Amino acid sequence: MKGPRSRGSQFYLLQLLAVVSGLALVVAGPWRAGVAVVGGAFIVGAIARSVVPVSHTGMLRVRGKAFDMLWMTLLGVALVVLALVIPDQPG
Repeated sequence: MKGPRSRGSQFYLLQLLAVVSGLALVVAGPWRAGVAVVGGAFIVGAIARSVVPVSHTGMLRVRGKAFDMLWMTLLGVALVVLALVIPDQPG
């Protein structure tokens, strides 16, 4: 089985694995760490989208470069802030 050929597809696969890892953490219990991992994956994805040339973006490209970077950055920052700001619940 061959891996993804384009650099962007490789970054996309790594981002997908990071999101799955973060979701596994959420399910396992430490939800703050999991949400922060998912948010960090989107921030890294936005950085990857900014440095990978258009000819190699592959699955990392959804819309235009500015839209992809803005959306992934906003989503990533929002998730990290969410993980940091929500107070502990008594339980």
